[in-house]
Amino acid sequence: MKKCVFAGTFDPPTLGHKSVIDSCLSLFDEVVVAVLVNPQKQPCFRLEERIEMLQLMYPNEKRIRVRSFSGTAAELLRLEETPFYVRGIRGCVDLDYENANFYASRKLDKSFTAIYLPCPQELLHVSSSMVRNSLQFSTPIDEYVTKEVKNYILSKK
Repeated sequence: MKKCVFAGTFDPPTLGHKSVIDSCLSLFDEVVVAVLVNPQKQPCFRLEERIEMLQLMYPNEKRIRVRSFSGTAAELLRLEETPFYVRGIRGCVDLDYENANFYASRKLDKSFTAIYLPCPQELLHVSSSMVRNSLQFSTPIDEYVTKEVKNYILSKK
């Protein structure tokens, strides 16, 4: 059985994140979506809320497991017993950032295998920060998140 890990802050999860997860489902038997606890970031949504939003995006998909994690990507992959770490790439800046992380992770674990999935062209503008900005200025978020995530966010206001 092939398993991958897709990790991120997911603050909140977006259509871009969904696109990556959907691609993972076409390639792997199991997808572990790990909500990272990053002490360098101050998320807008609590950890439990981010997990709940991801679960709402895939209510009946048994091949997805959502979990939280605080630590290195290499450590997470060892715990999940898979070498496959999936990253979504929107452009050159993302690629440079992910490559730097890849080489650091590869030093920690030689089996670490990064898989880069390009963002669909129509979602290049989508980001969690765009959602947060839209919420701050009370503008629509429909083009950035799923219906389930939108309803969840609006129910918390």
